Amino acid sequence: MRVLLLGANGFLGRYVADRLLADPAVQLTALGRRDDSDVRFDLSSGSPGALTRFLDAVHPGVVINCAGAIRGSARDLLRHNTVGTATVCEALRRSGCTARLVHVGCAAEYGPSQPGSSTAEDAMPRPGGHYGVSKLAATELVLGSGLDAIVLRVFSPAGPGTPAGSPLGRLAEAMRRAMQHGDHELKLSGLAVQRDFVDVRDVARAVHAASLSAAQGVVNIGTGRAVRLRDAAGMLVRVAGYAGSVLELDEPHLGAGHVQPPYPDGCGAWQQADVRTARDRLGWRPRIGLEESLADIWMEAACRI
Repeated sequence: MRVLLLGANGFLGRYVADRLLADPAVQLTALGRRDDSDVRFDLSSGSPGALTRFLDAVHPGVVINCAGAIRGSARDLLRHNTVGTATVCEALRRSGCTARLVHVGCAAEYGPSQPGSSTAEDAMPRPGGHYGVSKLAATELVLGSGLDAIVLRVFSPAGPGTPAGSPLGRLAEAMRRAMQHGDHELKLSGLAVQRDFVDVRDVARAVHAASLSAAQGVVNIGTGRAVRLRDAAGMLVRVAGYAGSVLELDEPHLGAGHVQPPYPDGCGAWQQADVRTARDRLGWRPRIGLEESLADIWMEAACRI
């Protein structure tokens, strides 16, 4: 099976590449903006025609889109996440390769959820920030493209390589600084937030399964269990062997009863995936627990002490 992977150098893309390379039946080509890609191509500025010519030359059976940006201005996010996806869809429509498209979306497309609820794929998306809006627009382009396509809405990915700006990345970095400086008190804010953390290696397994399946539409990828960041911090304390205490800071208020969101993902205080569709249509279940993910995150952070 010939697979074209877009965004192979990103956090998720690296693990998807590793997973595919471990499958002897897969012949993988990586396309991206960096020099170490097999083919250098910027989806946000390259033309659909140029990508079509490449698709016709390589003739992949599956195209996996992990490309995009998680930070930047609204314009940058739209360019990398939405315009880039539009380029992929248009190139595939023009191409004669009839490849299946596996597009990696995100839970930020849903926006805030009711505490205690599990978000299913038929929930009305209400993204609370520019990133979620740009990813939702990309998903709508894929779903309306007429292609053989599936969108995996990944909840909060965790594990080795977790970006420092993510909730768990920030926890690990704060812990590292405290231990490096000999602080006996770790001061953290935003610990009441609850997220559905799924290990990035499990996400890679889901992408692999989606590339082999005939399932279409949107499929949630998560664990089905929201974890309070306060509890994740407690796990990290145990994993790191931190002997100090954790002090939870009060949330900064904006006035008139509004609270400053602790992380700019636009997802509010609670998110939890309904993962029955992934189980039923992809045969996928998460295998790696949060404590193992945190241990691997901490191993990388500890190397910088």
